[in-house]
Amino acid sequence: MSDPAQRPPGTFKVGTIAGSDVLVTTSWFLIAALIAWTVAPRVEQVEPGLGSLKYVAGFAFAVVLYLSVLLHEASHAYMARHYGFQVSSITLHFLGGATQIEGEARTPRQEFLIAVVGPLTSLAVGGAALGLWFVTPDGLLLMAVEGLAGANLIVGALNLIPGLPLDGGRVLKSAVWRITGDKLRGTIAAAWTGRMVAVAALAWPIFQEPLIGTPPDVFDIVLAAMIALFLWTAASSALASAQARSRLPALVARRLARRALAVPGDLPLAEAVRRAREAEAGSLITVTSGGSPVGLVSEAALVATPEDRRPWVAVSTVARSLEPGMSLPVEIEGEELVRAMTVTPAHEYLLVEDDGSIFGVLAATDVERAFQDARNTR
Repeated sequence: MSDPAQRPPGTFKVGTIAGSDVLVTTSWFLIAALIAWTVAPRVEQVEPGLGSLKYVAGFAFAVVLYLSVLLHEASHAYMARHYGFQVSSITLHFLGGATQIEGEARTPRQEFLIAVVGPLTSLAVGGAALGLWFVTPDGLLLMAVEGLAGANLIVGALNLIPGLPLDGGRVLKSAVWRITGDKLRGTIAAAWTGRMVAVAALAWPIFQEPLIGTPPDVFDIVLAAMIALFLWTAASSALASAQARSRLPALVARRLARRALAVPGDLPLAEAVRRAREAEAGSLITVTSGGSPVGLVSEAALVATPEDRRPWVAVSTVARSLEPGMSLPVEIEGEELVRAMTVTPAHEYLLVEDDGSIFGVLAATDVERAFQDARNTR
């Protein structure tokens, strides 16, 4: 369950489904009001004489429509949980919905199934509503069934368009990943396709009349621009993230480690520095009398200590006690390394072998420098 203080601003909880909080953004009320206003003339045509209640009926239709969107998102959540992923929330917003899944698919199959189940759910809802159309009597209920069928069939089909952030983009990503064995290549391909879809969405009003016989109005143009902006921004974000991740293989803890010298915590800092230089070590570790590491000397704190004071200062005074998360396996690398450093921010980390022996120290500045070097060489 999400803590109210941690929820995105402008959202509130309306319930729980698939073990996840269902959040609604304030922008949803704008689209609900817009749907109510758009549907009202049709309501008046089907059920004359309702007066202002036609807007209430239109709002009720918006609620029913978004319940089907919730089913779409809940199917993503159920499939993600099936594969062991945490789903923190499902959010209904202006342009539909989003499911916040913690972590990423580990295989192309997982990526494909988690993505495709959403559009398939929408198509199933649309198909079921279409079947009900044949047995539903005339009136507002039939109008709602028609709208539900049409909306879900369109949503299901559009979501299968192969471009991020649409579900079809994740399907394309899984296919490229499966063929090439490279997840990042799949993301990049789907992100570029998503950008092309954004351009097509922006250009839609130009082709609307020739294709469907309806000239675009101001609403059509504004909506197309908003959808295009959303798609372009999300696709570009996915592309930038993939390009950044492509540099992560350069971050190998073993290769970036500094040789470390273990010293007792009560040793004068000047003597510890002398011994480190003699041993050509780039870092200092404080240990107990039994040799167990207890702290890492901060490079910044050491540099800030004047040389004339170092003979009178114990090493432990410029060392940070080892906390959970500051001791990492020497084989850690790439995205896993970045994630570990994000969870436990520190200037230095202790690197240990599988048997628990000390390998060296990893400085955050060295990791950042390696990342920048990898970016500059691409």
